[in-house]
Amino acid sequence: MVTAAQQSASAPDAARTFPKGFLWGSATASYQIEGAAAEDGRTPSIWDTYARTPGRVRNGDTGDTATDHYHRWREDVALMAELGLDAYRFSLAWPRIQPTGRGPAVQKGLDFYRRLVDDLLAKGIQPVATLYHWDLPQELEDAGGWPERVTAERFAEYAALAADALGDRVKTWTTLNEPWCSAFLGYGSGVHAPGRTDPVAALRAAHHLNLAHGLAVRALRDRLPAAAQCSVTLNIHHVRPLTGSDADADAARRIDALANRVFTGPMLQGAYPEDLLKDTAELTDWSFVRDGDLQLIHQPLDFLGVNYYTPTVVSEADGSGTHTSDGHGNSSHSPWPGADGVAFHQPPGDTTAMGWAVDPSGLYDLLRRLSADFPRLPLVITENGAAFDDYADPSGNVNDPGRIAYVRGHLAAVHQAILDGSDVRGYFLWSLLDNFEWAHGYSKRFGAVYVDYPTGTRIPKASARWYSEVARSGVLPGA
Repeated sequence: MVTAAQQSASAPDAARTFPKGFLWGSATASYQIEGAAAEDGRTPSIWDTYARTPGRVRNGDTGDTATDHYHRWREDVALMAELGLDAYRFSLAWPRIQPTGRGPAVQKGLDFYRRLVDDLLAKGIQPVATLYHWDLPQELEDAGGWPERVTAERFAEYAALAADALGDRVKTWTTLNEPWCSAFLGYGSGVHAPGRTDPVAALRAAHHLNLAHGLAVRALRDRLPAAAQCSVTLNIHHVRPLTGSDADADAARRIDALANRVFTGPMLQGAYPEDLLKDTAELTDWSFVRDGDLQLIHQPLDFLGVNYYTPTVVSEADGSGTHTSDGHGNSSHSPWPGADGVAFHQPPGDTTAMGWAVDPSGLYDLLRRLSADFPRLPLVITENGAAFDDYADPSGNVNDPGRIAYVRGHLAAVHQAILDGSDVRGYFLWSLLDNFEWAHGYSKRFGAVYVDYPTGTRIPKASARWYSEVARSGVLPGA
């Protein structure tokens, strides 16, 4: 049965006006766009190593050049200004700032971000800096990576360096982007860097990412002006049971614990969920959680960043689905430790080029749940978007009606959630540019701006022009 709210979210047919001050932006990540992999002191990250390993990334693609943003950043900022964006969410490359993951910062690396931020501010665009979007310095991985506590300690030192250098310019900071992917795809299923396949290491990594977040927030608060904002971005999975059975409800509970509450519990409530500890007891006793860790992790935040693309549908395993169909990449190893009895199912409806179902009602339901669970915590959509098989026509235009429909539907869901009481402060379209899409290489295009990779030429797609009008007016047109 489709509720009235779901119907409104999935079938917009009237103009909707967003609240005054609602923030309109777009987002990128350092390894996906910067290139310049060995310039000005930058050393390899785990993604450099992973991408250069045969068989890891489609077509053998790497981020060595990516969209060459490191050299074309002025052009990209000019595009943002042309599109009328209020804000730009980007990530700092840890190995560009602190190549070995320890010691003093490399000033050439910091200077790149200083120039970028200064140009954003000069054009009236608010910089939103993410400290970590998956490019761990390879030397830290060689020393054990995120499963080891020392990595969290090093991250706090890196956060302090970034805050000291950019805190007079950047007022909004995010510690981690999607730590679930870092922990469970990087150390569980191995479909992301560093490509390890150890369920216990994945759980250890999750804890030390949580700890890194808490230590980084504390370091940022110690150095930033009082008005600065600190946040974290989570890819909260909207988990739905396939049927109304108790078994399927329990499958959804297990995945919700591993996907969501493993982070929201300690970060926002100061404790790991008891059911998560019970579900994973055969793998670990969680003795890597030390006395005082939960207090360090549980730091006050100014908002929660929410990344959403598609819902997750699960059931009790009965032979009709496996963990490899969860939408996160195929592997013979599961990213879901302690959940071997759960099957994943393709949600109904249209799909994007990623094979992900288009379902704005999932975003509405997710926002309403977060508002109920954490009623005093503002929310920002830090990523939402879709990949389609875009191409430039003979006239040099890129028409992408599927992306326009996708974004319109999801913005309608956000608007409905706001009307129903959710405190949503902004929306960042993923992504500003076509770019290196992790293990998919350059085969998937998420950008509002088309990139011709051989030449680097940027072409705003029809969706970029459409989104520009929404951002400038604050009004979502009807279908």
